[in-house]
Amino acid sequence: MNFTPGFIMVLHTFGRDLKWNPHIHCLISEGGCADNGSWRPVKHFNYTYLRNAFRTALLNKMESRLDPSFKKVKAKCYRDHEQGFYVYAKPNKCDPDTVVNYIGRYLGRPVIATSRIDKYENDLVTFHYNRHEDDKLIIETIPALDFIKRLIRHIPEKHFKMIRYGGIYARHRKLDSKLRRAIPSHLHRLYKSFNRWKNAIFIAFGYNPLKCPDCGSSMVFDELYFAHRRVSLQELYEKAMSRSHQIRSP
Repeated sequence: MNFTPGFIMVLHTFGRDLKWNPHIHCLISEGGCADNGSWRPVKHFNYTYLRNAFRTALLNKMESRLDPSFKKVKAKCYRDHEQGFYVYAKPNKCDPDTVVNYIGRYLGRPVIATSRIDKYENDLVTFHYNRHEDDKLIIETIPALDFIKRLIRHIPEKHFKMIRYGGIYARHRKLDSKLRRAIPSHLHRLYKSFNRWKNAIFIAFGYNPLKCPDCGSSMVFDELYFAHRRVSLQELYEKAMSRSHQIRSP
């Protein structure tokens, strides 16, 4: 019986020093859904196999897209990387809230946070980062134009997707109708409420829109006005989601 996991992949082209360093962040479910809708948990990943499989899949894909001269490069990659390509994988040792924050941080992460830009003076930009190899603090001062060049090289082409969803996270799967069986019965009520606006905001952005950010008190939603008329928030949300699905559907 086949089991399908879920995975979210985010392509980043930049390193901490803003130079060209393409790499992929991947979040994989600890288990998979069977063809009949049952769930199979998986707690162990063979990292040796993962490194070799990543090397083989990537080189084979590049060979299929490039000219025959790439075969020499491919052979050299196998000689220079006998243990496979570098994969930094670590198991899940945190709670769901931490995982949600991790996903949110990497899905919308800019090339550099403004907090890392220390100074702009005399057409020079000073910024800092912690070097990946030894976590040493590095401070760089470069011309402003060079700083801009480092930033704009990471702007993707129009319509290029930097985030991919695969497996059970992908859209328009025949298996989706059976996934409900993999959810414990005591969570079905929560599952059914995912189309509600408050839960959707909490799942997408990690905060309760009815909780006061200052005092933590629970607020009561009274009414909503849109285009100068009173409307139902649920109705407005459902219309927005309907339009979103129409745009995304082929």
